Amino acid sequence: MSHHHVDVKQLNALALAYMGDAVLEVRVREHLLLSGRTKPNTLHHEATKYVSAKAQSMIVHRMMEEQFLTEEELAIFRRGRNAKSGTIPKNTDVQTYRNSSGFEAVLGSLYLTKQFERVDKIIDYAIEIVEETKGVIK
Repeated sequence: MSHHHVDVKQLNALALAYMGDAVLEVRVREHLLLSGRTKPNTLHHEATKYVSAKAQSMIVHRMMEEQFLTEEELAIFRRGRNAKSGTIPKNTDVQTYRNSSGFEAVLGSLYLTKQFERVDKIIDYAIEIVEETKGVIK
């Protein structure tokens, strides 16, 4: 099976975000399990602190402030943020949701272009940011 006929740069931002969402979810679950949090009912609740739109919006703001993202990543972030998305989850404002879509688009793009080290670096830092602000974000 070859996938060479798809140019990742041509994929729309929501497709990238769809991929990024899954990549982040896997890494967060791995992080929770390996750090000893294994009760099924608490796992979902814990994961939310990392993968909610609110958390991701906060993460991406921090990364932008600290100039952690490259120009190219910022361009993808903006594409993801500006993409006309379908439905916005309840109790999430549009801005927050768009920021999180942008962040996921960055992860999806890096993953699909096989820049796995960079994906790891961004997700590791995202996890660090959340751990640091634990209890602040509900």
